[in-house]
Amino acid sequence: MPLCAVGAETADSTTEPSIFSFSAFGTVGEVHSSEDKADFTNSIFQTNGAGYSRSWSPEVDSLIGGQISARITPELSAVVQVIAEQNYDGTYTPHVEWANIKYQFTPDLNVRIGRVELPTFLFSDTRKVGYTYPWVRPPIEVYSLLPITASDGADFSYRANFGDVTNTTQGSDVQSDTQQPNNRASAIARDSVNISNTTEYKSLTFRVSYQHARLTITSLDGFLDTFNMFGPQGVAIADKYNSDSKIVVTEVIGASYDPGHWFVISEWAHARFNSFLGEDTAWYASGGYRVGKFTPYVTYAHESAASNSDPGLTLTGLPPALAGFAAGLNAALNTILEAIPDQSTISVGARWDFAKNVDLKMQFDHTRLGAGSDGTLINIQPGFQLGSTVNLFSATIDFVF
Repeated sequence: MPLCAVGAETADSTTEPSIFSFSAFGTVGEVHSSEDKADFTNSIFQTNGAGYSRSWSPEVDSLIGGQISARITPELSAVVQVIAEQNYDGTYTPHVEWANIKYQFTPDLNVRIGRVELPTFLFSDTRKVGYTYPWVRPPIEVYSLLPITASDGADFSYRANFGDVTNTTQGSDVQSDTQQPNNRASAIARDSVNISNTTEYKSLTFRVSYQHARLTITSLDGFLDTFNMFGPQGVAIADKYNSDSKIVVTEVIGASYDPGHWFVISEWAHARFNSFLGEDTAWYASGGYRVGKFTPYVTYAHESAASNSDPGLTLTGLPPALAGFAAGLNAALNTILEAIPDQSTISVGARWDFAKNVDLKMQFDHTRLGAGSDGTLINIQPGFQLGSTVNLFSATIDFVF
């Protein structure tokens, strides 16, 4: 979503503009974590962050992106967006975030083909553009439930106006292949059908969305197959937690009210993965007040897991050697389930729009992890305490041009 665009004039210096326009955006950030036995990251696809890997990290939020748009005809247009940020392999090699062709059948109906964004959350369209939202980052409790920001396929958008009310319905049929950090495995989503509806009335925006997909992650296949040697009970456990074309359902409801001098924003989301990724419900509520160029704000976010543990195999009646092996499998399974996020965060921060299209944000987060959960932290080290608290300090400069 271009916020500012620079169009080139033709070579003969006439006033006829080029069919191309360019816009860019970026964030330069620094994050400090009080937890030195795990890393805080902005995405599950990052390999490291603030905490264990380094006390202060610029890699959590920093990125830069550029977008080229082309108006080929009044009805036909195209866009390519490229972003450089920390990748799954620890590099900053730029990747294509969007690349699609759009045909505008009517002023209110269009169809796109290519790589498109998923309109799941209120800030999905500009999720990578820090300048467009009030916080350092969207509340991770909600936005980590569906970390993929773009997929390949086709979508449509239809807008209807009813006086002061504008209603936009979007739908897509897409797929995605996403590499997990350190080349552990690929997350392969197929038959991903998405529908969202956004209603706008003056300062009020209300959005509901639904996604249904089949997800395959092969990273645990070998481990889970080991349970099969314990008969029907083990087979049931393996089938419950494997991610072999499992149905994933995500539902989101969000609303914002922004009359100018103040704002309130809230979103609720539920994700059911039918695999070792578990089932989570998350929500946040945030509000802020604008005083000149300053916007202080406060946010409360909560994410709860349906379960972070499993009794696993029944050890009663097993030979001692086999019982010890089964106990090890149960312990390993529960270590995996502890990674299903369960946490609450109170955030206070402020935004300062000190220059045109540039802001400075500072934010303090106090997070309490669920009793049996790692929360959204990664790179868990020996000695890490489940149910502990984590304090974060973040500072970012966002820009668009």
